[in-house]
Amino acid sequence: MTHDTRRAGGSVLSVGLALALVSAVSFSLSGPLAAGLLATGWSPGAIVLVRVTIGALVVLPFGIASLRGDWSPVRRNARLVVAYGALGVAATQFSYFAAVQHMQVGPALLIEYTAPAAVVAWLWARHGQRPGRLTLGGVGLAAAGLVLVLDLAGASINPVGVAWALAAMVGVSAYFVINARTDTGLPPLALAAGGLTVGAAVLGLLAATGLMPVAASSAPAALGGAAVPWWAVLAVLGLVTAGLAYVLGVAAGRRLGARLSSFVGLSEVVSAILLAWLLLGELPRPVQLLGGVLVLAGVVAVQQGEATTARRAAGRSSTDEPIGTLTDIGRSA
Repeated sequence: MTHDTRRAGGSVLSVGLALALVSAVSFSLSGPLAAGLLATGWSPGAIVLVRVTIGALVVLPFGIASLRGDWSPVRRNARLVVAYGALGVAATQFSYFAAVQHMQVGPALLIEYTAPAAVVAWLWARHGQRPGRLTLGGVGLAAAGLVLVLDLAGASINPVGVAWALAAMVGVSAYFVINARTDTGLPPLALAAGGLTVGAAVLGLLAATGLMPVAASSAPAALGGAAVPWWAVLAVLGLVTAGLAYVLGVAAGRRLGARLSSFVGLSEVVSAILLAWLLLGELPRPVQLLGGVLVLAGVVAVQQGEATTARRAAGRSSTDEPIGTLTDIGRSA
């Protein structure tokens, strides 16, 4: 492998990690912002519906433009786009909020964020992508960190809530696996736009049938010690935590693969704790900060494990195609 090839592969990885981190931070902003609206009378369903709808309306024109008049990738991958929107967008949101109706937020999130472990298991069982020791060690560190970050002391478990949280986990896993597909011919913007549009349609149907209650308020939200207009909060939710987050998530998945991008996505939990501190005044406990360190250590371990796997794969492949071995780690097909 030449020096230029190694440098190009490292650049792909660095850009992918940066995109994944920004996507995770963007997603994490939704919790504190939504909490401000919930306190004024908004229902979770209404917030999610408006957030995803705004994201779809913003990203859709860019997604159409990215096709450059060639709609054949959309026709070939119509079922994939529907699955992405139904599972990765709508089911994840709806199932999580259904779960917290029956159990506490902490354990519901813990179950949902076992998605990276589920991705590892899926790629191993379905595609023979056996994780290395560093990757498995990262799984353990990240899991321990999540338990501490979510502060599960005294939490109760409800079977119905667990079932809904597991459904949310399936949705998150599908999000990472589909993001990593590099064989579809769909530009990242087109996949994100299609998924958000389908997700908004499914959530709208759930709201119209009464399965997802919706309620709204025009009262300002209290964030960071200031009163912020409800429409401004919704605009940020739609533009940043939906539109930007999903687009960058797809772009990161194409570069990192499902396995690594899913673990980098765990930084969303740590970021959410810090943002809740800044915007809502919810001071994290020392044990939560320790958990955040463990989560990040787990992510680093997985990244190192994936890099080792990539180097081994590159050493076995032709020198004509070294970059593909880096970008295809964790590919779902």
